[in-house]
Amino acid sequence: MQGPDPREKHPMKGFPQVCFIKNTVSNPKIIIGDYTYYDDPEDSENFERNVLYHYPFSEDRLIIGKFCALARGVKFIMNGANHKISGFSTYPFQIFGHGWEKVTPKPEEFPYKGDTVVGNDVWIGYEAIVMPGVKIDDGAIIAAKSVVTRNVPAYAIVGGNPAQLIEKRFSEEIINELLDIAWWDWNIEKISRNLEKIVSADIDALRNSDA
Repeated sequence: MQGPDPREKHPMKGFPQVCFIKNTVSNPKIIIGDYTYYDDPEDSENFERNVLYHYPFSEDRLIIGKFCALARGVKFIMNGANHKISGFSTYPFQIFGHGWEKVTPKPEEFPYKGDTVVGNDVWIGYEAIVMPGVKIDDGAIIAAKSVVTRNVPAYAIVGGNPAQLIEKRFSEEIINELLDIAWWDWNIEKISRNLEKIVSADIDALRNSDA
C-alpha cells in the first residue's frame, strides 16, 4: 500500500504529537475519517478530551471527514452544554435533585442543534472552538482561536469571534468542480499517484488525473 498506514496511531516515526485519531477515539458518537490527524505535544491520542459536554445521554454526534488537520487545543462544544433559555432563569436546578428535579425541562425545551459535522480536507487552527450543530464543509479553513457559531461553506476561510467569512479560496465554479471530483474519496493508490495535482491549483490537471 502506498502512503502512510491509516491504522497507525502515530504515522510520523519518533513524532508522537501527531496522531491519526480514528485509531484512538472510543466514543461511538465521535466518527473520524481516515488520515485525519490531531497535533498536540501534550497528548495527541486523547482527542476526546476536546469534545466537551458530550454526555452519555446526548444524542448528537461529532462527525469529522477524511484528511482533516486539527491543531492543538481545538474544541468542540456539544449539545449537552445547552440550558433551557425560555424561562426567566437558565440555572439547571434539576441536576442537583433534593426536590429540585420537579423543574426538569422536557427534552424539547432544550436548544438542540443536531450533529456537528466537519467535511473532508478541512484545516482547523490552534484553539478554535466549534459550537453545537455547526456544519463545516469540505476544504474550509478555520483561523486560530476562532469561535465558529454558524455553518461554514466549502473552501471558505473564516476567522474571528464569532467567525466571519474572510474569503473564498477559489471561484464558485472551481469549488463546485472540486466537490464533484472529491479526491478524498479516491483509493489511496490513486491519491498517491496524483499528489502533485491534488496539492496544485490546476483544476484541469486534477480533472484529468490518472485512473
